[in-house]
Amino acid sequence: MSTTTKTTTATREQRGGFTDEERGAMKERAKELKAGARRGAKADTEKDVLAKIAEMSESDRVIAERLHAVIKANAPVLTPKLWYGMPAYARDGKVVCFFQSAAKFKTRYATLGFSDQANLDEGTMWSCYFALTELTADDEARIGALVKQAVS
Repeated sequence: MSTTTKTTTATREQRGGFTDEERGAMKERAKELKAGARRGAKADTEKDVLAKIAEMSESDRVIAERLHAVIKANAPVLTPKLWYGMPAYARDGKVVCFFQSAAKFKTRYATLGFSDQANLDEGTMWSCYFALTELTADDEARIGALVKQAVS
């Protein structure tokens, strides 16, 4: 076991099984729920998503901005919202896909994730998380197709 792994494990054990980043995400989710209750169901949550994207490091922000544009263009039925402090896209209030910046949990790459609400089923096994280090035109086309399939 590496020193980093030992430190992370010790930190989790000392804090009830959650890292500081995980606790932070839970606190952000609680704030989102309270804000949503105050504003009501018809609130414009896209501005919150854009503000969260603007706060990201440059590498994460560039990917998140492109993803936002690709998702909006290919799945206009999805509503941007924050979900555990991450940009997410929902249908009927249920998250279909989300972007997790690399900085969120101190990982080496950002992630595009699809929830069980996404219609990506293919046989008995399919991908629902994708690592992103940058976005090429081919990547954007593939993501556009995945998002369309997810809401079909």
